[in-house]
Amino acid sequence: METKDSGKGVISGNERVLRARLSDAAFFWDQDRKCTLRSRIPALKDRIFHAKIGTIAEKVERMGTLALDIAKYVPKVDNDLILVAANLAKADLSTGMVGEFPELQGIIGRYYALHDGESPDVADAVAQHYSPAGPEDGCQTKPLSIAIGLADKFDSLVGFWSINEKPTGSKDPYALRRASLGIIRLIIENKLRIPLLKIFKLSQDKFSFDVDLSRELRSFLFERMKVYLRDKGERHDVIEAVFSLDTEDDLIRLMSRFRALSQFLDHGEGWRLLDGYRRIANIVRIEERKDGCKFSKVSTNDFEEEDIILWKRLNNTQGTIEAALKDEKFGEALEVLAQLGPSIDNFFDKVKINTENASIRANRLGLLQKIIRLNDRVADFSKIEGGDKTIPKCP
Repeated sequence: METKDSGKGVISGNERVLRARLSDAAFFWDQDRKCTLRSRIPALKDRIFHAKIGTIAEKVERMGTLALDIAKYVPKVDNDLILVAANLAKADLSTGMVGEFPELQGIIGRYYALHDGESPDVADAVAQHYSPAGPEDGCQTKPLSIAIGLADKFDSLVGFWSINEKPTGSKDPYALRRASLGIIRLIIENKLRIPLLKIFKLSQDKFSFDVDLSRELRSFLFERMKVYLRDKGERHDVIEAVFSLDTEDDLIRLMSRFRALSQFLDHGEGWRLLDGYRRIANIVRIEERKDGCKFSKVSTNDFEEEDIILWKRLNNTQGTIEAALKDEKFGEALEVLAQLGPSIDNFFDKVKINTENASIRANRLGLLQKIIRLNDRVADFSKIEGGDKTIPKCP
């Protein structure tokens, strides 16, 4: 729209508004600095974080002790500064500046902390502990900022979970999905070896709730991790194959396992392993359904020559795979599994699985079940899609 005065009136109006806002900011800047950031900490006792969880002062106290726990897994963090940074992290919520400009929380706290002569690392932690606030937001890399940021996010997740305020469908009033993504990015991008179940339990112990929600919270975090990977264009079936492992709670180890499986499936050896798994899984699934029982036991008393050969090969292979998994050499573990292929093919060529001898039949199905369990130590291959169908999961 063209104005008669070429926009001079619009400019003048905007200048008046901006001048007033900048004047307010200058006033609060001068007033706030008359008191130190530390002197504002007691006022956090009067600020409610959530009616069922407590005050911000209580949250800050929990953050400090949890950050000390997390610091054990964050290299080069200065433990002497953790409680200082945690206590100051939310102190700027009691300033006039944040009251007038809420979007400056953390940011203005950093300036006030530096003005008070606080450590630059502490000041940075005050500003950065809120981040990353989304997938496009920068991720802090300074040790102290990481420890405080993780403590804040873990505390929020555990606190709201404890009072049953969980995200539902499209509703997430307390931004818990964003907090989860923040935890994921802080851990992954900084390559932190953090045991999730342990940290969730330590965080929960700081509340007065009795039910252990650690595994449920880990599952929620894993679901967010799956979304994070799918958004990056990763295969959903490979994601499911790795994140279905109930024993894992280390995101870095899960990512190593995921990368190894993705790369392994890029060449023929991976698909041959997959086809072999499918063949075995189909046989065991059908026979267990037919008999109404699981063939989990193997009796060496019922071995014939070919059974003995496969049994010995499986035992040797299991030891090698366990060693590779312990050393987190997941690609090597997959290669060892693939080397079982010829032995399994030879077994199928020379024996009849469904022999009329019931004990030998059960023994051979038990051997096949052992192969399945060995594969499942690396990944849940039943989740991987190949050819024109998905591998059925054995009961």
